[in-house]
Formats: sequence, C-alpha cells, structure tokens
Amino acid sequence: MSLISEGASAAIAGRLVVDGVSVSVAAGSLTALIGPNGAGKSTLIRVLSGVQQPTAGRVLYDGLDWNATPRRDRARLAALVEQDSVTELAITVREVVALGRTPYTRLLGGETDTDRFAIEDALEATNTAIFRDRDLGTLSGGERQRVQLARALAQQPSLLLLDEPTNHLDIAAQLEVMSTLRMLATDGIAVLTALHDLNLAAQADQVVVLADGRVVAAGTPDTVLTSELIGEVYGVAATVLTHPVSGAPVIAFAARPTQG
Repeated sequence: MSLISEGASAAIAGRLVVDGVSVSVAAGSLTALIGPNGAGKSTLIRVLSGVQQPTAGRVLYDGLDWNATPRRDRARLAALVEQDSVTELAITVREVVALGRTPYTRLLGGETDTDRFAIEDALEATNTAIFRDRDLGTLSGGERQRVQLARALAQQPSLLLLDEPTNHLDIAAQLEVMSTLRMLATDGIAVLTALHDLNLAAQADQVVVLADGRVVAAGTPDTVLTSELIGEVYGVAATVLTHPVSGAPVIAFAARPTQG
C-alpha cells in the first residue's frame, strides 16, 4: 500500500501554498519532507492526511481517492501528528493517548482489551508511561510532543504523517523519535515526517525537498542532500560529509560571506 499525491495544490486565504506536488510514500519506508520555513510542508502534510482538501490534483491511498474515503475509515488507516498542540483542558497523558482509539470505539462503548493493549504499547514505545497520570498541561513542550506521538501510535495506523515531531526535543530525544519512526517503517508502516534538521532527514529512506510550494528534489539522502541543492534552497554554504559508522550524509553549515 502507498499514499500518492498527483499534482496536488492547496491554498490558504487565497494564496497558493502547495503547487502541483506529486509525491509517493510507500509502506515500509521512512520519508523526510524538508524545506525552509514557508515552503508548504505543514500544508502538504494536512492535504496528504485528508484534513485539508486539495484545490487541484488528487491524493490516492492504495489506488483509491483518499478524500472520498469515509472519515472514520481514514482515521483507522492514517494518524497525523501536528506541531506541538496546547490545551487548557484538564486531561491526563493516558487520556490523551486513549483518544487514538476513537476511530475504533462505539457509541457508549468502553475500552476493550485491544484498546488497553494498544494504549500501553504506545506509552511504552514513546517513553511516556512514566508520566501517564500527569496533567498534559504540566509537561514540557518536548514531553507533549512525545505524548502526541503516542496518541498516533495508539491508532495503530498504516500511514503515519508527522509535522516536525522533533521540535522542542533534546538531542537524545530527537534520536529516539527517529529510531521509533524507523522501527515503525520496518514494521510496514508508511511514514512521512517534516523535519528542519537535515542531519535527521539524512536518516530517512527518501528525502523530498519543498521550496515555494513545489518539489525541487526527491530521492535517497545521498542523491538529494548535496552542497549545491542545500545552498540553492536554504541560502547557506554546506559541506556534505559521510558518517563514519552509518554511511549517511552529514551536513556541516556555514553562513555565506556577505558581498562587500
């Protein structure tokens, strides 16, 4: 199974933000979506998740029109983790994670054993079980981000879409999230995540680069993450090295000298 967008476009307040984007996210793969601020990454993820309708083009899941798929069915297939969300509601971490089971619950139905197992597995996978009974509002931004990932995992999705899931996290937690995403992809889930950190993106199977709402490059990290492309898209000088253990690209940055 795979998620495919064919020439998808989207606008916000009448302004074209995503412009004719065609991408494919295959089951069992980890895809990193990168690009500078304002490139359209968040909007594209919302379009791919079905939260936002494309103004042109279409999105297909397993060959079927994704936007014509009933919302409940979409919720069972796909989970979306947006950037850090804040709520004033008094709600515990476990209650947030349990919301991931909503697509499977019936009206007036309580938690089943399947629900409980899924919730516990999600808490353990994200190392959030240790504060399961705490109020969400008492957590740090990074901790809340991990809770939102746990909620998505509780859905047991076939497709996982994430918008900057490593925001607010320290280095160890960032690597832990990437390791979790890799594990999920290995288990057969199609994973697409927007990232700011190009060195984290280099750990993906595929990298898609957005600039001004358009795809300017897509492929494996070693073919996409070049000094030339990084300089053109981000406006910085970049030296691409090779990690001595993993063999993945490692990018070192420097500001471009100003013209005198």
